[in-house]
Amino acid sequence: MPLDQPSILRTLMQWRTRLAAAAWLVTRDAHAAEDIFQTVAVRAIAGDAAFDAEAALVSWAFVCTRHAAIDWSRRRRREAVGIDAAVLERVEAEWIGVGADDARLAALRACLEAVPEASRRLLRLRYADGRGCAEVAERLGAGLEAVYKRLSRLHAALRRCVEGKLAAAGGADR
Repeated sequence: MPLDQPSILRTLMQWRTRLAAAAWLVTRDAHAAEDIFQTVAVRAIAGDAAFDAEAALVSWAFVCTRHAAIDWSRRRRREAVGIDAAVLERVEAEWIGVGADDARLAALRACLEAVPEASRRLLRLRYADGRGCAEVAERLGAGLEAVYKRLSRLHAALRRCVEGKLAAAGGADR
């Protein structure tokens, strides 16, 4: 069952400082960082996406925050202040706890290896290359709605796969 609006807002407010900090790392502007946080919160509450768990919401919020901050910087035509993308990803991973959960990360890697190449290409374009869904749709020669649906199905399949691998590993420990 998807999170309701009060749950979404409560979760985002718990993560507000970290989300705004993630925006600030890119923009180096406190006001812009706060505006970006508010925009992401409004998008989440407005129903741009449905979240089955708080972790999915937080992950989505970090990705949206980073993309919004990069877009803000590009619009301002400011030269990015030297934080390498790899450093940003490590900081983000640490903040949302990915680095602390090696079993989950290993399970995700194994699940991604089992994904067909066409689906991996979609994921690479969207997340590794940081392209928007409209640009991904254009590059793949697909409709925007089709890209949204494929991504949604991939997210659900990966979640089931990871949960299955973690459950199997947990059962093997007993």
